[in-house]
Amino acid sequence: MQISRRTVLGAGVAGGLAAGLGAVSTATASTMTTTTTQASEQEQLQALYRQAKAEGGKVIVYMGGDAPGQWDFIGQAFTAQYPGIEADLIVDLSKYHDARIDNQFATRDLVADMAILQTAQDFDRWKDAGELLRYKPVGWDAVFSNAKDSDGYWTGVFYAAFSPIISSSLAPADPTTFRATDLLKPEFKDKIIATYPNDDDAVLFQYKLNIEHYGWKWLEGLVAQNPTFLRGVPGSGAGVANGKYLATPAAAGDPRPNGTVVLPRYDRFVSWAQHAAIFRQAAHPATAKLFLSWLTSAAAQASVIGSWTWSTRSDVAPHNGLKPLAEYQTTDAAAFPTFMRDRAAVERFRSQVELYVGRVIGSDPADPNETLGRTPGHS
Repeated sequence: MQISRRTVLGAGVAGGLAAGLGAVSTATASTMTTTTTQASEQEQLQALYRQAKAEGGKVIVYMGGDAPGQWDFIGQAFTAQYPGIEADLIVDLSKYHDARIDNQFATRDLVADMAILQTAQDFDRWKDAGELLRYKPVGWDAVFSNAKDSDGYWTGVFYAAFSPIISSSLAPADPTTFRATDLLKPEFKDKIIATYPNDDDAVLFQYKLNIEHYGWKWLEGLVAQNPTFLRGVPGSGAGVANGKYLATPAAAGDPRPNGTVVLPRYDRFVSWAQHAAIFRQAAHPATAKLFLSWLTSAAAQASVIGSWTWSTRSDVAPHNGLKPLAEYQTTDAAAFPTFMRDRAAVERFRSQVELYVGRVIGSDPADPNETLGRTPGHS
């Protein structure tokens, strides 16, 4: 099964599944959006386009990810659709972008117009502090309820998921039967590549799911396999895809030509709705509304998002052999945001995991030359 032609979000696939979609019905998503719906949404988007051009036609988006240029394909699709509009999608790990945003609030020097991050807890905090703009983008009513704030302060723009990627040569006839404990087999010795779980909370949560199922002995056994740890999810997936390694415990991205993505039948795996919100003090609110509404529109969800992961809309069917999220019984898209909100518990668990895997070593994969600074995108 091919999930992606790119790595999602470094936040991961940033690469998302629900064991029933939380509060959402488990009914299968409708096969396609209606032509009438798309036409209506395009009319709304054209009105927003006119407002964005009148405002100056620029938007600065802080977007969680693991590699420079990771989300360029989204920005390029947006600007191709709306000539004269400039979209600056600045990629870095979500845990660094949220610190920048907090500092920009504190120094009254807000650069970002909006954020698309995996740090779900920040959106709750920013909402409570009055920092988010209440805005329901185009298509908001069609967005699954576990992928949006009920008051309209943030909206999920795609579902991301991290799960094992293994060499096709070692994959079972039914890859979904692969278990995390299979990584402890002799054939994987010295041949596992892994993102530091203590560096990425979504990867960390996958380790938590494995440890809850198999105990700390699982992690002890994994480390005994002498895995290669690195920063960032793209490198983990690529290490299996290019054939240098045989497996990674939690990653996303295009596994070709040598890998297979495992959406396990017996183990649980992490998924979540990637949160997006516009800041109340944004310098370019009209263009931010256009960008967010375009990204949640039926057309963009089907072509730009649906090309590599699950749409957050109930009326956009998944592509590439994926089943609707509700049909996966080993993931819960609400579980990861819940985990993220208890920061004390996250840090306690992270500290324990670090005892096994060691401290994080290496440069920021999204900013290897340390050029972003505190206010990237500042004119």
